[in-house]
Amino acid sequence: MQLLRYCVGLDISKDSLQVCLSVIDADGRVVVKGSTKVANKVTTFGQLVQWVTRHRKLDDLPLRYVMESTGVYHEAVAWFLYQHDQAVSILLPNKAKHYLKSLGYKSKNDKIDAQGLARMGLEQQLTLWKPLSKNIYSLRMLTRQHQRFQELKTQCRNQQHALDYSALGDDFLVKQNTKLLAVYDQQLEALERAIQQLIKDDEVLHLQVKRLIAIKGLALLSVAVLIAETNGFEGFTNQRQLVSYAGYDVIENQSGNRSGKTRISKKGNSRIRRILHLPAFNAVRFGEPTCQALFERVYQRTNYKMKAYVAVQKKLLLLAYAVWRHEVDYNPSYFMSQSRIGKKIVPTSGTTQDQSTVVGLSFG
Repeated sequence: MQLLRYCVGLDISKDSLQVCLSVIDADGRVVVKGSTKVANKVTTFGQLVQWVTRHRKLDDLPLRYVMESTGVYHEAVAWFLYQHDQAVSILLPNKAKHYLKSLGYKSKNDKIDAQGLARMGLEQQLTLWKPLSKNIYSLRMLTRQHQRFQELKTQCRNQQHALDYSALGDDFLVKQNTKLLAVYDQQLEALERAIQQLIKDDEVLHLQVKRLIAIKGLALLSVAVLIAETNGFEGFTNQRQLVSYAGYDVIENQSGNRSGKTRISKKGNSRIRRILHLPAFNAVRFGEPTCQALFERVYQRTNYKMKAYVAVQKKLLLLAYAVWRHEVDYNPSYFMSQSRIGKKIVPTSGTTQDQSTVVGLSFG
């Protein structure tokens, strides 16, 4: 029996790690080699590696660790394994959940989940995880804090509106809400300054952000969220992966003669869709050529403005991805001219590039 590779499934909770080591052979059979449980603490992660080494009889076979992204509880062990040169894959919980259902398990517990993750890592080609850089990790915490405060501010304003129009007002509550709104405004301004300073202190990040905010509709905060939530667009090899990650991929509902509604999946990072909502309006309002043309085309075809604005959101995401990935300055007039295909172009940075090197031709 020829063995091919090992995989360690980790079912992670706040306090513990349920571990399962499995191996697959050339015939596709998966065999569990051992299971254990360790505490979810940095001091015990070394014991985890030692346990895997003892039960892994063939050191020359590839080994991978597979886990779900469970809030922040998986981050410590993922960082530890990555720093010790271990291959790590992190899955979205819904993807792992549907895979386990497909195996026909009727029961559910930590041990079964760990076995399922190990089996999934053996049977599928999963993407290797790469951690955020320190600055992008800090940027993500700042932008998410900004979102939380903005949501609290909106909630407070709605409460204030309800008090203003209620039959019996309460001056004490009105004063409290007024003070809270002032605090939220102060903290939001402080967060925006911190985001701006972090980007300014990183020379590479500052240059890339400067290129992105040249796209009409995208401001500093929206660009910061895009960078933070996509890890600087790291790990995306094509546009389809990015579109799916953000939840803009299209779901069809058709069978035989029946044709249901076609919509976006929304199975992705909701923070990206949230931050691109207002920039899409601004891109059309202020005449971003590519976005405005797309809006008019989709609106004319569907007669739904929001469908057209969602298409513009997707367009802005892909434009940002193109500019970031190829490190070129944004030239809005270029995307409006299909007659330039195959010719030389001159980006605004002054360097001459072949048309094929500047992405975005397929965004229309």
